[in-house]
Amino acid sequence: MQGTLIVVVGPSGAGKDSVIGYARERLADRSDILFVRRIVTREATAEAEDHDSLSEIAFDEARLTGRFAVSWRANGLSYALPASTMDHVGRGGTAIANGSRGAIEDIRAAFANVIVVGLTARPEIIAARLSARGRETAQEIGLRVERGLKLGAYGQDITIDNSAELRTAGEALVSIITGRLSLAS
Repeated sequence: MQGTLIVVVGPSGAGKDSVIGYARERLADRSDILFVRRIVTREATAEAEDHDSLSEIAFDEARLTGRFAVSWRANGLSYALPASTMDHVGRGGTAIANGSRGAIEDIRAAFANVIVVGLTARPEIIAARLSARGRETAQEIGLRVERGLKLGAYGQDITIDNSAELRTAGEALVSIITGRLSLAS
């Protein structure tokens, strides 16, 4: 019995980590649900996504030795979902991962059952969130917001607007996850 990978995508600042974190807390007691820790070639910090870090060299070695279910490049970094994700889904489980819109085709090729959840927010909210991070200049933030608007609904199956309270978008993701599980029963 094949499980499902639910991949959450959207522009930087849409709140992917926050919404996924909300769902993780709400569904913490479910052993059939795996919240995937991505591997990223960026140093882990308190302000950034909770992920495992590898250098570019270690990342390439891990990719070549089959330690990833899928990998991709975005925004000058390398990202991957660990092979354990494939194992969990292959046993019939549901996995939730933070993805990238540009990697949707590769993710769909790697997993038999994929639901792509596109997270959005109003442009001014995204800009404010990116500004609060303090990692980019105002010009860079403007370019990111513009790029996000151009990509829009890139290959997603379901859209969640995260412009309001976190609880609203978080409960929408929980509903998608638990709805998928009830369909599989």
